[in-house]
Amino acid sequence: MKFSILIAHYNNAVLFRDCYRSLLSQTYKNWEAVILDDASFEEEKEQIKAIIAEDKRFKFFENEKNCGVGVTKSKLIELASGDICGFVDPDDAILPGAIEKAVSVFMQKKNVALAYSRFMSCDKDLQPIAPFKSAMQVQNKDPYFFNYPIQIAHFVTFRKDIYEQTEKMNSNLKIAEDQDLYLKMYEKGNVHFIDETNYLYRTHGGGISQNDNKSKSYDYFAQVVFNAMKRRNIQSINGVKVPETYTHHEEIFKLLEYQNSISYRVLRKVKIFTQNFLTR
Repeated sequence: MKFSILIAHYNNAVLFRDCYRSLLSQTYKNWEAVILDDASFEEEKEQIKAIIAEDKRFKFFENEKNCGVGVTKSKLIELASGDICGFVDPDDAILPGAIEKAVSVFMQKKNVALAYSRFMSCDKDLQPIAPFKSAMQVQNKDPYFFNYPIQIAHFVTFRKDIYEQTEKMNSNLKIAEDQDLYLKMYEKGNVHFIDETNYLYRTHGGGISQNDNKSKSYDYFAQVVFNAMKRRNIQSINGVKVPETYTHHEEIFKLLEYQNSISYRVLRKVKIFTQNFLTR
């Protein structure tokens, strides 16, 4: 089973070496790394090419012009030749067993479309700060699941053949393109949580997901959730009608406030426990 590591690069060559080293340290060897550069400065591209020059498993492609993260990540999936795909940002890294543990899930559980683990927030030098505590197994086959608040996060891996059955990633998104992917994959099969920390997420000022668009993240995420509601033909949620058209993130997220209640959380935990017991 071949694994495709997908890397959307834009002017991050100075931090890429940590990512590169983490890929070389993987215990699972049947992988490729597909890098798509989104019109970086020429010296940035040359630095990346120099780092990967000695390993044929790395493949480097370029956008003719700057297209944004949505277009770039969509193209990356198309360029992948692996059975399983997973995104790694060029300024982040994964732990040595990350790919092997993900592949093991897909080999053992044929009904799993997407698998994810937990990330560790790190400083600018990739030194650990704290793990993402909200990561956990979610209930499968729940039409009212929208990953809000976020539970599915890095390190996310998915079957490419199942992805091909979806509407595919929304290339117009500048943020929340990953959430769009997760919800579409969720609709096509089970998702499985690997209860380990396998991804090192670097917090700094220059990352793709930490740019000037961050202030608009709620609107992008809300649009993803709204589109999922329409895709699933949900007319109302907890007795409140879903709007015909998208207007503002507050209107969408207000529909999901009931999911924060204690009674809802207790019931959800019971359902997830039962789900895990039956799928052992």
